[in-house]
Amino acid sequence: MPDQPLLGKSALVTGGARRIGREIALTLARAGADVAITYRKSRGEATEVIEQIQALGCRAAAIECDIRSEESVRGAVAAAVAILGRIDILVNNAAIFEPAPLDAMTVEQWDGMFASNTRGAFLVTREALPALRAAQGRIVHLGSLGGIEAWPGHAHYSASKAALHSLTRSMAKAFAPDVTVNCVAPGFIDMEDSPKEAAARFAARTPMQRNGTAADIAGAVLYFATCTRFLTGQTLTVDGGLGLV
Repeated sequence: MPDQPLLGKSALVTGGARRIGREIALTLARAGADVAITYRKSRGEATEVIEQIQALGCRAAAIECDIRSEESVRGAVAAAVAILGRIDILVNNAAIFEPAPLDAMTVEQWDGMFASNTRGAFLVTREALPALRAAQGRIVHLGSLGGIEAWPGHAHYSASKAALHSLTRSMAKAFAPDVTVNCVAPGFIDMEDSPKEAAARFAARTPMQRNGTAADIAGAVLYFATCTRFLTGQTLTVDGGLGLV
C-alpha cells in the first residue's frame, strides 16, 4: 500500500514509551511496521503505546531494558527478534539530558551521560546487527543540535551526541553495503514539560518562527527508514533553522 511503505517490516525503538520515542514508534506503525519498544521505568506508558500500535493492526511488544547494561541489552534485543521474527529498522532513541556547569561536573555525571547516549547506542546496535544484516536493514540514531553546536551548560550532553554523530559515520562505513546508518539531530522540541519561557525564546530565535514537535522528528526518522539505500552516514539537523542563527 502506498501509504504504508513499511508493511511487512519490523522496527525496534529504544526509549519508545515516552516523548519523541513514543511518536517515532507510532509513526513507524502507521507506516505499516510491527514495532517493539524498550523502556526502563515507564511500564505504564509503554503499555499504552503498545495498545495504540496494536489498534493500528500491527504487532507490538514492550521490553524492559537498561541500555547501560550489556546483559540487559542482549536480552532485550533477543526478545525483540523472538517476538517480531526480524529487525529491519533500529532506532536508537533512548538517551538522557541534564544541565550541569562544566567546572563543577562530576565524573559520575560525565560517565553516566556517555553510558546512556553513546555506549547504549553502540551496545544495542552491536546486538541487533546480525538481524539487521539478514534483513538488509536500517539504523537511525537520535543525535542533537547540541552535538553540532557548543552548549557550555550541557557540555557532557553535547560531547556525547557529537560522539554519536561520529559513530554514525563509522558504522555507515563498517556496515555497508548491508545496513544503512543515519542520524537525526533535533533542535529545540516542544514537549509537555518544556519550560514556557525557554520555549518562547527559542521559537523567536528560530527562522521558521516555531519550535519543533515530536512529529517533526518522527517524520525525519521515517524518511531514513524508507528513502533510497544509497543514503548513508548522514546527520540530518531538524531544527527549523535554529542552528543557522
